[in-house]
Amino acid sequence: MHGTGGDRARYEPVKSAITPSLGDAVALAQAYVVVLGTSELYVADLDALEGGAAQYAMHQRLSRIARSWIDAGLRSEADACALIDAGADRVVVALETMPGFELLHAIVRRLGADRVAFSLDLRDGAPLASADALRAMTARELARRAVDAGAETVIVLDLAKVGGLGGTDDAMMRDLRAALPGVDLIAGGGVRHQADLDRLAAAGANGALVATAVHRGVIGRDRV
Repeated sequence: MHGTGGDRARYEPVKSAITPSLGDAVALAQAYVVVLGTSELYVADLDALEGGAAQYAMHQRLSRIARSWIDAGLRSEADACALIDAGADRVVVALETMPGFELLHAIVRRLGADRVAFSLDLRDGAPLASADALRAMTARELARRAVDAGAETVIVLDLAKVGGLGGTDDAMMRDLRAALPGVDLIAGGGVRHQADLDRLAAAGANGALVATAVHRGVIGRDRV
């Protein structure tokens, strides 16, 4: 599904410049690899994020196409292990659904830091979390707590920017880079074109999640 501003009620099947298939996750993953030369995929399991069952069969298929980072609304160690068993290269522990940093620490301890990424979920820069104690923290505090819990990769994902081509939050990235000099930081949401990627790199990002700009044909193989 094509995300728009984090409002999942408005998500629609993906129409992409890189494949004629509409809303076909497997075809889209194959196009990312064949057309763009991508070696890794970030996968958001919307059913699981909304509290439903994870789509393990689909994750198995996707993991055969490319290395997959899967966000499936982890709420337990068992959820994380099930995703690894389904072929995930990394599991994403998301602020939006985790009950506390104890879970992140337990998953990192169980799987190893190289198999885990923490998603710092935001909406217009404000933390997006189910627990009151987590919502009360700043983005920098949350990122610091995640690193203290063992995370070595932090995805900085502003859902309000997803799908809107509204530009990236370079100031947030600079702030987090200053606070976390040794951590891999991945930006998510708002990438419009190559200039945004260049600014994110200059701000300290190690990588970026790119979808809408690819689907609209703005960013192609020479830019990914």
